[in-house]
Amino acid sequence: MKKTDRKKFPQKVSDREQSKLDAGKQEKKIWFGLGMFGMVGWSVALPAVGATFLGVWMDSMQWSSYSWTLMLFMAGLCLGCWNAWYWMQKERREITGKKEKDKQ
Repeated sequence: MKKTDRKKFPQKVSDREQSKLDAGKQEKKIWFGLGMFGMVGWSVALPAVGATFLGVWMDSMQWSSYSWTLMLFMAGLCLGCWNAWYWMQKERREITGKKEKDKQ
């Protein structure tokens, strides 16, 4: 550990402890967590299922040596994961933005 890191360590611990205490005081409790969990699940599932149905339809319309179902499922899954990541990052920025405003 570098000397500069050692000097910053107590401040980092203090900041994390304060953020945990602030999180406990917020109105967003268990229902917010469950809602966020559900939103993340749906944001991944809907594009994957929708793309899979599109792939099944494309496969039924015309025979191909490629499986449109599998390819579109993978594309939908990637899109859904990106979507979930985006919403989680947005929520994180909102939370950290509130902390910065509270400190000022």
